[in-house]
Amino acid sequence: MQLELSPAQTTSFHDNGFVVVDQLIEAAQLPVLRNAFDDLFNGVFETGVRPDEVNWQRGESDPSLSRQICNGWKANRNIARVVLDQNIGKTIAALAGWTGARIMIDNVIWKAPATKSLGFHQDNAYLSWFDPGEILTCWIALDDTTAEGGTIEFARASHRWQLGTPEGEFHAPDDYRKPVNNAAHKAGVKPDIYHVEVKAGGGSFHHGKTWHGSGANPTANPRRSLVLHAMPSEVQYLPENFDQGIGPIYSRYKRLNDNVLDENYFPILWREDGYRTPQIDDYLNS
Repeated sequence: MQLELSPAQTTSFHDNGFVVVDQLIEAAQLPVLRNAFDDLFNGVFETGVRPDEVNWQRGESDPSLSRQICNGWKANRNIARVVLDQNIGKTIAALAGWTGARIMIDNVIWKAPATKSLGFHQDNAYLSWFDPGEILTCWIALDDTTAEGGTIEFARASHRWQLGTPEGEFHAPDDYRKPVNNAAHKAGVKPDIYHVEVKAGGGSFHHGKTWHGSGANPTANPRRSLVLHAMPSEVQYLPENFDQGIGPIYSRYKRLNDNVLDENYFPILWREDGYRTPQIDDYLNS
Protein backbone atom coordinates (compact mmCIF):
# COMPACT_ATOMS: atom_id res chain seq x y z
CA MET A 1 0.00 0.00 0.00
CA GLN A 2 1.03 3.60 -0.49
CA LEU A 3 2.33 5.26 2.64
CA GLU A 4 2.77 8.99 2.98
CA LEU A 5 2.86 10.83 6.28
CA SER A 6 1.25 14.25 6.61
CA PRO A 7 3.29 17.31 7.63
CA ALA A 8 1.59 17.14 11.03
CA GLN A 9 2.65 13.53 11.51
CA THR A 10 6.21 14.36 10.52
CA THR A 11 6.24 17.24 13.01
CA SER A 12 4.87 14.91 15.70
CA PHE A 13 7.70 12.47 15.02
CA HIS A 14 10.38 15.13 15.40
CA ASP A 15 8.74 16.62 18.50
CA ASN A 16 8.00 13.38 20.34
CA GLY A 17 10.52 10.92 18.92
CA PHE A 18 7.70 8.76 17.50
CA VAL A 19 4.53 8.99 15.46
CA VAL A 20 1.50 6.67 15.50
CA VAL A 21 -0.07 5.63 12.19
CA ASP A 22 -3.56 4.10 11.93
CA GLN A 23 -2.78 1.80 8.99
CA LEU A 24 0.61 0.51 7.87
CA ILE A 25 -0.44 -2.74 6.15
CA GLU A 26 -3.58 -3.98 4.41
CA ALA A 27 -6.13 -5.98 6.41
CA ALA A 28 -5.70 -8.91 4.01
CA GLN A 29 -2.08 -9.29 5.14
CA LEU A 30 -2.97 -9.86 8.79
CA PRO A 31 -4.05 -13.55 8.67
CA VAL A 32 -1.11 -14.35 6.39
CA LEU A 33 1.35 -12.80 8.83
CA ARG A 34 -0.27 -14.46 11.83
CA ASN A 35 0.15 -17.82 10.10
CA ALA A 36 3.79 -16.94 9.43
CA PHE A 37 4.23 -16.23 13.16
CA ASP A 38 2.77 -19.66 13.98
CA ASP A 39 5.24 -21.30 11.60
CA LEU A 40 8.29 -19.46 12.91
CA PHE A 41 7.63 -20.19 16.57
CA ASN A 42 6.91 -23.82 15.72
CA GLY A 43 10.30 -24.11 14.00
CA VAL A 44 8.88 -24.15 10.47
CA PHE A 45 11.17 -22.04 8.26
CA GLU A 46 9.62 -21.79 4.82
CA THR A 47 12.82 -20.80 3.01
CA GLY A 48 14.95 -23.42 4.78
CA VAL A 49 17.01 -20.65 6.40
CA ARG A 50 17.02 -20.36 10.19
CA PRO A 51 16.58 -16.78 11.50
CA ASP A 52 19.65 -15.10 12.99
CA GLU A 53 18.20 -15.10 16.52
CA VAL A 54 15.62 -17.62 17.69
CA ASN A 55 14.78 -16.72 21.27
CA TRP A 56 11.62 -18.79 21.68
CA GLN A 57 10.30 -22.10 20.31
CA ARG A 58 7.10 -23.93 21.22
CA GLY A 59 7.69 -26.90 23.51
CA GLU A 60 11.22 -25.77 24.40
CA SER A 61 10.95 -22.26 25.85
CA ASP A 62 9.43 -20.64 28.93
CA PRO A 63 5.75 -19.91 28.10
CA SER A 64 5.76 -16.92 30.47
CA LEU A 65 8.27 -15.04 28.30
CA SER A 66 7.46 -12.91 25.29
CA ARG A 67 8.35 -14.77 22.11
CA GLN A 68 11.00 -13.20 19.88
CA ILE A 69 12.75 -14.04 16.63
CA CYS A 70 15.15 -11.73 14.78
CA ASN A 71 15.37 -11.68 10.99
CA GLY A 72 12.29 -13.73 10.35
CA TRP A 73 12.37 -12.25 6.85
CA LYS A 74 15.15 -14.67 5.96
CA ALA A 75 13.01 -17.64 6.99
CA ASN A 76 9.58 -16.64 5.68
CA ARG A 77 8.76 -14.69 2.52
CA ASN A 78 5.45 -13.37 3.84
CA ILE A 79 7.37 -11.68 6.65
CA ALA A 80 9.88 -10.46 4.06
CA ARG A 81 7.18 -8.83 1.92
CA VAL A 82 6.56 -6.40 4.77
CA VAL A 83 10.09 -6.05 6.14
CA LEU A 84 11.55 -5.34 2.68
CA ASP A 85 8.72 -3.02 1.60
CA GLN A 86 9.98 -0.10 -0.48
CA ASN A 87 7.33 2.36 0.75
CA ILE A 88 8.18 1.73 4.40
CA GLY A 89 11.86 2.16 3.60
CA LYS A 90 11.18 5.44 1.81
CA THR A 91 9.11 6.74 4.74
CA ILE A 92 11.84 5.83 7.21
CA ALA A 93 14.48 7.60 5.12
CA ALA A 94 12.30 10.71 4.89
CA LEU A 95 11.73 10.83 8.66
CA ALA A 96 15.41 10.29 9.39
CA GLY A 97 16.71 12.67 6.73
CA TRP A 98 18.70 9.88 5.04
CA THR A 99 19.39 9.49 1.32
CA GLY A 100 18.41 5.84 1.57
CA ALA A 101 17.45 3.06 3.98
CA ARG A 102 18.44 -0.57 4.31
CA ILE A 103 17.18 -3.24 6.68
CA MET A 104 19.30 -3.99 9.73
CA ILE A 105 17.08 -6.57 11.44
CA ASP A 106 13.46 -7.38 12.04
CA ASN A 107 11.83 -8.50 15.29
CA VAL A 108 8.99 -10.99 15.27
CA ILE A 109 7.41 -10.49 18.68
CA TRP A 110 4.49 -12.41 20.19
CA LYS A 111 3.33 -11.39 23.63
CA ALA A 112 0.89 -14.19 24.42
CA PRO A 113 -1.64 -13.97 27.28
CA ALA A 114 0.05 -14.07 30.72
CA THR A 115 3.49 -13.24 29.34
CA LYS A 116 5.90 -10.87 31.06
CA SER A 117 7.29 -7.45 30.20
CA LEU A 118 10.07 -6.29 27.87
CA GLY A 119 12.49 -3.78 29.37
CA PHE A 120 12.79 -0.16 28.29
CA HIS A 121 15.77 0.61 26.06
CA GLN A 122 17.12 2.79 23.26
CA ASP A 123 17.78 0.97 19.98
CA ASN A 124 20.82 3.09 19.11
CA ALA A 125 22.58 1.86 22.27
CA TYR A 126 23.28 -1.49 20.54
CA LEU A 127 24.76 -0.20 17.26
CA SER A 128 28.44 0.53 17.85
CA TRP A 129 29.46 -2.15 15.30
CA PHE A 130 28.55 -0.04 12.26
CA ASP A 131 28.80 3.60 11.24
CA PRO A 132 26.78 5.78 11.22
CA GLY A 133 25.36 3.96 14.26
CA GLU A 134 21.73 4.97 14.04
CA ILE A 135 18.45 3.32 13.11
CA LEU A 136 14.80 4.22 12.75
CA THR A 137 12.10 1.68 13.50
CA CYS A 138 8.68 0.79 12.15
CA TRP A 139 6.47 -1.16 14.61
CA ILE A 140 3.39 -2.91 13.17
CA ALA A 141 0.61 -4.37 15.33
CA LEU A 142 -0.96 -7.62 14.12
CA ASP A 143 -3.60 -7.51 16.86
CA ASP A 144 -5.64 -4.68 18.36
CA THR A 145 -3.52 -3.18 21.12
CA THR A 146 -4.39 -1.80 24.56
CA ALA A 147 -2.47 -0.32 27.44
CA GLU A 148 -3.68 -3.22 29.60
CA GLY A 149 -2.48 -5.80 27.07
CA GLY A 150 1.20 -4.88 27.06
CA THR A 151 1.37 -2.65 24.00
CA ILE A 152 4.55 -0.76 23.20
CA GLU A 153 5.19 2.35 25.29
CA PHE A 154 7.25 5.41 24.39
CA ALA A 155 8.71 8.12 26.60
CA ARG A 156 7.78 11.34 24.85
CA ALA A 157 10.71 13.48 23.63
CA SER A 158 13.24 11.06 25.13
CA HIS A 159 15.14 11.09 21.81
CA ARG A 160 16.45 14.45 23.03
CA TRP A 161 18.11 12.85 26.07
CA GLN A 162 21.64 11.52 26.03
CA LEU A 163 22.29 8.14 24.48
CA GLY A 164 22.77 5.68 27.32
CA THR A 165 24.17 2.17 27.58
CA PRO A 166 22.10 -1.04 27.80
CA GLU A 167 20.89 -1.55 31.36
CA GLY A 168 19.28 -4.56 33.01
CA GLU A 169 17.42 -7.50 31.49
CA PHE A 170 15.43 -7.14 28.28
CA HIS A 171 13.20 -10.19 28.75
CA ALA A 172 11.00 -10.17 31.89
CA PRO A 173 12.87 -7.67 34.09
CA ASP A 174 11.58 -7.11 37.62
CA ASP A 175 10.97 -3.42 36.84
CA TYR A 176 10.69 -2.90 33.09
CA ARG A 177 10.57 0.92 33.44
CA LYS A 178 13.62 1.22 35.70
CA PRO A 179 16.05 2.10 32.84
CA VAL A 180 13.83 4.89 31.48
CA ASN A 181 13.22 6.25 34.97
CA ASN A 182 16.99 6.35 35.56
CA ALA A 183 17.57 8.06 32.21
CA ALA A 184 14.84 10.63 32.90
CA HIS A 185 16.39 11.39 36.28
CA LYS A 186 19.75 12.06 34.61
CA ALA A 187 17.97 14.33 32.10
CA GLY A 188 16.27 16.20 34.95
CA VAL A 189 12.74 15.37 33.82
CA LYS A 190 9.87 13.05 34.65
CA PRO A 191 9.16 10.46 31.93
CA ASP A 192 5.96 11.10 29.97
CA ILE A 193 4.83 7.61 28.96
CA TYR A 194 2.59 7.07 25.92
CA HIS A 195 0.86 3.74 25.17
CA VAL A 196 0.33 2.94 21.48
CA GLU A 197 -3.27 1.79 21.17
CA VAL A 198 -4.12 0.96 17.57
CA LYS A 199 -6.21 -1.50 15.59
CA ALA A 200 -4.46 -4.45 13.95
CA GLY A 201 -2.53 -3.19 10.92
CA GLY A 202 -1.67 0.12 12.56
CA GLY A 203 1.54 0.98 14.31
CA SER A 204 4.26 3.56 14.70
CA PHE A 205 7.66 4.85 13.69
CA HIS A 206 10.23 5.78 16.33
CA HIS A 207 13.66 7.38 16.54
CA GLY A 208 16.63 5.21 17.50
CA LYS A 209 17.21 7.20 20.69
CA THR A 210 13.57 7.11 21.86
CA TRP A 211 13.13 5.10 25.06
CA HIS A 212 10.55 2.33 24.68
CA GLY A 213 9.45 -0.95 26.24
CA SER A 214 6.26 -2.79 27.15
CA GLY A 215 4.53 -4.16 30.20
CA ALA A 216 3.16 -7.63 30.88
CA ASN A 217 0.10 -8.96 29.09
CA PRO A 218 -2.37 -10.18 31.74
CA THR A 219 -5.27 -10.20 29.26
CA ALA A 220 -6.70 -13.15 27.34
CA ASN A 221 -5.68 -11.63 24.00
CA PRO A 222 -2.35 -12.03 22.17
CA ARG A 223 -0.25 -9.02 21.22
CA ARG A 224 1.75 -9.83 18.08
CA SER A 225 3.92 -7.25 16.32
CA LEU A 226 6.29 -7.18 13.38
CA VAL A 227 9.11 -4.69 13.83
CA LEU A 228 11.62 -3.57 11.23
CA HIS A 229 14.77 -1.62 12.08
CA ALA A 230 16.34 0.29 9.18
CA MET A 231 19.72 2.02 8.98
CA PRO A 232 21.22 4.51 6.52
CA SER A 233 21.98 2.93 3.15
CA GLU A 234 25.66 3.98 3.24
CA VAL A 235 26.63 2.35 6.56
CA GLN A 236 29.88 0.44 6.93
CA TYR A 237 31.20 -2.06 9.45
CA LEU A 238 33.40 -1.01 12.37
CA PRO A 239 35.39 -4.23 12.98
CA GLU A 240 37.07 -2.83 16.09
CA ASN A 241 33.65 -2.79 17.79
CA PHE A 242 32.40 -6.24 16.81
CA ASP A 243 32.50 -7.40 20.44
CA GLN A 244 29.91 -4.79 21.48
CA GLY A 245 26.12 -4.87 21.37
CA ILE A 246 24.84 -7.39 18.83
CA GLY A 247 27.99 -7.07 16.76
CA PRO A 248 29.10 -10.67 17.43
CA ILE A 249 25.90 -11.90 15.77
CA TYR A 250 25.77 -9.75 12.65
CA SER A 251 29.50 -9.38 12.05
CA ARG A 252 29.39 -12.94 10.68
CA TYR A 253 28.28 -11.43 7.37
CA LYS A 254 31.37 -9.24 6.95
CA ARG A 255 33.22 -9.70 3.68
CA LEU A 256 36.94 -10.45 3.84
CA ASN A 257 38.28 -7.53 1.83
CA ASP A 258 36.24 -4.48 2.89
CA ASN A 259 33.81 -3.01 5.47
CA VAL A 260 30.81 -2.80 3.14
CA LEU A 261 27.63 -4.44 4.41
CA ASP A 262 26.61 -7.13 1.92
CA GLU A 263 23.20 -6.41 0.40
CA ASN A 264 22.28 -10.08 0.42
CA TYR A 265 22.07 -9.82 4.22
CA PHE A 266 21.29 -6.10 4.64
CA PRO A 267 19.27 -5.18 1.53
CA ILE A 268 18.73 -1.57 0.51
CA LEU A 269 14.98 -0.91 0.61
CA TRP A 270 14.95 2.49 -1.05
CA ARG A 271 17.41 5.15 -2.14
CA GLU A 272 16.67 8.61 -3.51
CA ASP A 273 18.50 7.87 -6.79
CA GLY A 274 15.98 5.07 -7.47
CA TYR A 275 18.25 2.20 -6.46
CA ARG A 276 16.90 -0.82 -4.58
CA THR A 277 18.73 -4.11 -4.04
CA PRO A 278 17.90 -6.06 -7.24
CA GLN A 279 17.85 -9.46 -5.52
CA ILE A 280 14.83 -8.52 -3.37
CA ASP A 281 12.21 -9.09 -6.06
CA ASP A 282 13.75 -12.39 -7.16
CA TYR A 283 13.75 -13.56 -3.53
CA LEU A 284 10.14 -12.55 -2.89
CA ASN A 285 8.91 -14.18 -6.09
CA SER A 286 10.93 -17.41 -5.88
